[in-house]
Amino acid sequence: MKIICFAKRRPQQRDLVSRPYGRFYYLPYMLAQRGHEVTVALLSYKPDRSVIFNREGVQWNSESIFNWRSLGYIGTINSLIRKTNPDWIIGFSDTYYGILAAYFGQKYGIHFAIDAYDNYESYLQWCRPLHMLWRKAIKSADVVTAAGPQLAQYLNRFRPYNIVHIVPMAADPTGFRLLDKQECRKKLNLPQDKKLIGYCGSIYQNRGIQTVFSAYDRVRSENPNSLLILSGRIQKKIHLPANTKYLGYLSDDLVPILLNCMDVLLVPNQLTKFGNFSYPVKLYEAMTCQIPVVAAATAPAKWILNNKKQFLARPGDADDMAQRIIKALQLDRAFYEEQNTWENSCDVFEAALLEQA
Repeated sequence: MKIICFAKRRPQQRDLVSRPYGRFYYLPYMLAQRGHEVTVALLSYKPDRSVIFNREGVQWNSESIFNWRSLGYIGTINSLIRKTNPDWIIGFSDTYYGILAAYFGQKYGIHFAIDAYDNYESYLQWCRPLHMLWRKAIKSADVVTAAGPQLAQYLNRFRPYNIVHIVPMAADPTGFRLLDKQECRKKLNLPQDKKLIGYCGSIYQNRGIQTVFSAYDRVRSENPNSLLILSGRIQKKIHLPANTKYLGYLSDDLVPILLNCMDVLLVPNQLTKFGNFSYPVKLYEAMTCQIPVVAAATAPAKWILNNKKQFLARPGDADDMAQRIIKALQLDRAFYEEQNTWENSCDVFEAALLEQA
């Protein structure tokens, strides 16, 4: 098959030009490894230069939204479609790219697919015209894929006579594995004699971070030898509690090392239009590293953890999270079922495309 993928250049703040990451990179990459001709058209929201390069069998093209010469991104898409005559157009990474996939698929009479990893309607809830276009694209797509069953069920409301395929998230194959805890702590200069509780991700109010802080206060009252380690981008109005260590935003190569430093990793969330359809990749990464976790018991987290109650805390309940943390700190490593990989997800994704080809 000849395939063109649309995506933003920096999904989840990772620059796909320089940092292979997630489903936006590994699904196109693995399709190319299976013999398909894959081209990716990226759109940057920064004033980057236009880029064209080949990496591991995939042709990557990046345009900036600030470049309107030859209509910029739209001109690039038109040129690529006419040049490659694709069998499929695939919209990744955001509402806009699903809508673009529908537009160009219908314009040129090409099969088109839409992949969703979040409930994108939760991002700009006030922008109803955009959501209507998104729903129209979902309804008319030849194939729709979602990161989990809750999101798939939601999207199926807009295409009741067509299945939404589940293509789960996975840890990237770049260092996420069980590593020696002491060696990892040496590399990051973290204490060997403390119980380390970790949170890695956006330190934002809407992610349930205050529940983490309140739970940590309760844990320290029973286990004063514990230390909360934080990494990621921090919201300006957030005030970190005492007896925490903030590492800032770490480079990709250090994230597996950081996870392997932890005695327990926290994955908070809230019961919102976002949280009810969120499949945190940090949860997959921690499980691949066999790190004990305490996650907010949203429906997606229950599904990812196969409803293992010892790892699930009631969303927003600091007391319950604290008790789960205290129990998890007694573990050395956690043993989960066999973890999903991007190869497994690509099996589902490729089969869905071939079925409609």
